[in-house]
Amino acid sequence: MQIQAAVIKEQGVTFAVVIVKKHVLDSIQQSQQAVQEFSFVFPGMPIVLMAQDSRGRPTYKGRQDLAKFLANLHISQIPWRNYSVNAA
Repeated sequence: MQIQAAVIKEQGVTFAVVIVKKHVLDSIQQSQQAVQEFSFVFPGMPIVLMAQDSRGRPTYKGRQDLAKFLANLHISQIPWRNYSVNAA
């Protein structure tokens, strides 16, 4: 399985931002499950989930300070890349 994500280091904090579908972000259970699964790909890092609405506007869910930082960036400023994830 492929995911789109970015690893960012800002003010001494290294964290991951992972793109998910909006319904994952809207569901507490599914978003918690996604963070748990992605923690194997990004061990020891805080994980922020990102989804876009129908107009392409991003919404971030995760640590409040990191989500707020990301909300102040344009989505094109995030260094996205593809990661391979072994599906269990």
